[in-house]
Amino acid sequence: MAAFRTAAAVVDALPEGELDRRIRTRTLTDLRGIGPKTGAAIVQAHAGDVPEYLARLEESHAELVPLADDVAEFRSALRGDLHTHSDWSDGGSPIREMAEAAISLGHEYMALTDHSPRLTVANGLTAQRLERQLDVVAELNEELGPFRILTGIECDINVDGSLDQTDELLGRLDVVVASVHSDLRAESAAMTERMLAAVANPHTDVLGHCTGRLLIPREQREGRRQRPRPESAFDAEAVFSACVEHGTAVEINSRPERLDPPLRLLALAVELGCQFSIDTDAHAPGQLDWQGNGCERAVETGVDVDRVVNTWTADELLDWTAG
Repeated sequence: MAAFRTAAAVVDALPEGELDRRIRTRTLTDLRGIGPKTGAAIVQAHAGDVPEYLARLEESHAELVPLADDVAEFRSALRGDLHTHSDWSDGGSPIREMAEAAISLGHEYMALTDHSPRLTVANGLTAQRLERQLDVVAELNEELGPFRILTGIECDINVDGSLDQTDELLGRLDVVVASVHSDLRAESAAMTERMLAAVANPHTDVLGHCTGRLLIPREQREGRRQRPRPESAFDAEAVFSACVEHGTAVEINSRPERLDPPLRLLALAVELGCQFSIDTDAHAPGQLDWQGNGCERAVETGVDVDRVVNTWTADELLDWTAG
């Protein structure tokens, strides 16, 4: 399945029209990460057919249907997504399009968490731009109700553990996802102290993609390409214990190139009693459907659905973040 997740991530990163061109010119397998088997499945799925490989798997492994049912049941319990991006930072679509896609999936809410100013490569929002975004979100919420766009940010965790936005603005937001995006190869002790400080910050609601790993290359803005990278080193037991102490949820990041935390760390977080948020980190409307990846990993490691904060209603969630 890892090969198919990799191929899906490669296809998702293609510019508009490129998939059609690759299929027409039979050059799909020239792309790194797509082989003959995954390429054939992509062509068949793009034509609206059930891929032959998938049909054979379903026939050969019917005994796995109960697991699939468990994942589907878990997915149906999710009411929203707490980590999404728009074209205000490094996403590819306007806020309205992201919200309408979330509505089509049956979500009740979506937290808009564009990047903070330090992450200039991702067009992070200055305080002034974030203030303007809050006004835009308020107007959209009047139009799209009862669906709700929760105000938020994916806030960089600075090297000293502080958060990359003013306390005043962070206090006005519904959801704060705090993530490390720089100095990812720091020594374990330094990274641990950095993360512990962020987790203890009263504004932090969710610890985003905690290891920072990338399993496959991915495209960024303006043609930049990120290489795969290993996990950051940190004392996971200390960080997850701090999450329990301070009421900070651990994100189960569903992006195919992240799938973060790794299963062994996710199992540790379960054992220590953490709460979780199953998020897509979506940068385009179609990526909002990736939550199934996170649900599969949650089922595999025994996450209790009641400990997943985005199974709660918006009011329950906001009571929790406010606290």
